Amino acid sequence: MISISKLLGNTNHFGDELRYSPSSRHQIHGTADGRGPVVVWNITRACNLRCLHCYASANSQSHPHELTTREAKSFIDELASFRVPVLLFSGGEPLMRQDFFELAAYAKERGIRTALSTNGTLITPAVAQRLRETGLGYVGVSLDGVGKTNDHFRGKEGAFRAALEGIRNCLAVGQKVGLRFTLSRHNHHQLEAIFELLERENIPRACFYHLAYSGRGRKLLSDDLTHEETRAALDMIIEKTWDFHLRGWDKEILTVANHADGVYVYLKLRQSDPQKAERAYQLLLRNGGNRSGIAIAAVDWEGNVHPDQFTPQYTLGNIRKKSFPEIWTVPSHPILAGLRNRRPLLKGRCARCQWLEVCNGNLRSRAEAVFHDFWAPDPACYLTDEEIGIAPQPC
Repeated sequence: MISISKLLGNTNHFGDELRYSPSSRHQIHGTADGRGPVVVWNITRACNLRCLHCYASANSQSHPHELTTREAKSFIDELASFRVPVLLFSGGEPLMRQDFFELAAYAKERGIRTALSTNGTLITPAVAQRLRETGLGYVGVSLDGVGKTNDHFRGKEGAFRAALEGIRNCLAVGQKVGLRFTLSRHNHHQLEAIFELLERENIPRACFYHLAYSGRGRKLLSDDLTHEETRAALDMIIEKTWDFHLRGWDKEILTVANHADGVYVYLKLRQSDPQKAERAYQLLLRNGGNRSGIAIAAVDWEGNVHPDQFTPQYTLGNIRKKSFPEIWTVPSHPILAGLRNRRPLLKGRCARCQWLEVCNGNLRSRAEAVFHDFWAPDPACYLTDEEIGIAPQPC
């Protein structure tokens, strides 16, 4: 994640403590000294929607081998002993799992900050109140446009209306909530409408995701933005974030799944405010770029451990057979070992980029989806050869 609001306005939110801690860059097992990684837990495959770009390829049915409640609580115990700072419940749709609230409350009792990634359509006033009482640190609701645009992505008419009601229900009970928006050619023209929604509904947080070519998202390669469209989208996100800051609106704006964004912000700041640019660069150095397999991990409904939620094709181990800390701290899988020392493995533009220290090779799942090589350059890097310091090749 890149905190645009932090880089531009030096705001402070919970996640900034993890992303920009002075020691986070040097950790190989987690986010800070003595801590494990942030864990994205896809607790169920079941979902009441069928989103076009779902990285988990969720459907209407629970997987027959999903972790039991007892196994899930044992897993939470392991995370607590590993001092995992955040557990993000994802899916599928997590609220379709009957023991969700029991598991979320248990994680909270064990001292883990919890968050929920949801489509929002099941958050009634009663559910919102229960989320608040359970102690969820944050609820992220996926909205990929307004009105029919979102409904098209979600595969269900009325999904936008129901998700917006879910957000309103959270706000009404004081539950921190935000929206998650995945950029594509079909919805990037609605960015301004999304920022208007943030302001009109007083939504405090928004995460703008770049398309990850994973799960059903692999079928949407042609729907990703061009590099020019991505730059225009970032220009608007930067402009709107700065406008919020100038008007005293404390909104947390982040981008996800493309660390070229941090470099892009830095290069723009270097032109307008060198002092602010230097501060931003130091923050990016602390963050260290993509942290898949380092400070972020993913676990699916069967207990399989993956380097991140976008790389389900590589299984590092299963928590039914080994403890999560053992799987994570003993990198026997070549992909996990490679992610922790990827510089010698990266190829093409990524290997030669002058910003490798603040990007770390970006998202590997996109490289593999396009080039069939996990260590190939990320095709979604929209920085020019000149911007990344690659000298022109002789004719």
